[in-house]
Amino acid sequence: MIDETIEEIREMQTHSSSVVAVKATRSLAELTERDYITVEEFERDLERNVSALKRANPSHASLYNALEEVLNDVQGQADGIDEARELTRTTIDRVVEKVETGKHRAAKNAAETFEDGDTFLTHDYSSTVMEAVELTVEDGNELHAYITEARPRYLGRKFARELAAIDGVQPHLMVDGASGLFLPRCDRVVIGMDCIVENTLYNRIGTFPLVAAANEVGVPVTVVGSSAKLVDGGFRFENEIRSPSEVMLEPVEGIELENPAYDATPVELIDEVITDEGIVEY
Repeated sequence: MIDETIEEIREMQTHSSSVVAVKATRSLAELTERDYITVEEFERDLERNVSALKRANPSHASLYNALEEVLNDVQGQADGIDEARELTRTTIDRVVEKVETGKHRAAKNAAETFEDGDTFLTHDYSSTVMEAVELTVEDGNELHAYITEARPRYLGRKFARELAAIDGVQPHLMVDGASGLFLPRCDRVVIGMDCIVENTLYNRIGTFPLVAAANEVGVPVTVVGSSAKLVDGGFRFENEIRSPSEVMLEPVEGIELENPAYDATPVELIDEVITDEGIVEY
């Protein structure tokens, strides 16, 4: 199961980083079914598989944090193999619940910051932002939303279709380069995040120019996500370089195609980050 999960994570290019973190963490339960002679042998195998799962997607901080928490809370804590197995199971359950509830609490906190009649602009697809919109509409607020296509995978189109199915939301889908034109109509920018490492926000490619444009025209920027995506140290972000075929199906001689998945935005360009633990203002 762990080997299959590693391969699956490598292919999960459109999934939330929280979904990836949960899948990776749950896969470690396979180790509790294997035969080991000593606790030390079990812990070595746990460490080896945690490292392999982290390498499967080195751009997701929530994946790194979840796996590190399991490893740190199990290693050196059990006197016998049965105790190690049980501790691993309970730790996995706790970490998975933490990731899942953190995401929902962040959405709830973000929902409370919307006001009736707000117009916001969002980029790409964030399940946490989507949940925040659903919650605030349930409370009676009506919203206008501008959504970028988020090329080259066009995940913004998915976001727009889902918003169109919500009574109380009027979505406008636009090409990525049109942000500067429509930002003056917006009260705020609300986006998700892959992670924040020290003083840098890493998020879907196109985030940096959007946030820079918002700063230029004076539109505040809100970032929403679980606190599991915030990292102070120990994690080194590695960008994911995707297939050139997403940009151009037929290769052209003499052209080198660039298709990075994420870009880097300085946090000083962000007004606030809303997590499950509250709001951090910059």
